[in-house]
Amino acid sequence: MKKEYHVGDQVFVIYRNPHTANVANITQGEVVQHPENDSDVALLLHESYHLLSDDDAIYTSYEEAERAYNELFDYEPYQG
Repeated sequence: MKKEYHVGDQVFVIYRNPHTANVANITQGEVVQHPENDSDVALLLHESYHLLSDDDAIYTSYEEAERAYNELFDYEPYQG
């Protein structure tokens, strides 16, 4: 099922550090108009645009992201 995102949505993302594979954090991002496709949206995160896909770890609240993080990485509770 495709998730629906709208321009202006504030979201929380479980984001893996691309330089250190075993490090992940909860980061706030924003859904914005896709810079190259007017009929699509993108995720603005760390001043970069990211295409959205159904398997992205995107949540509507920090608490929801924190619960998912703790389920995925059950060795320690997330403390952001």
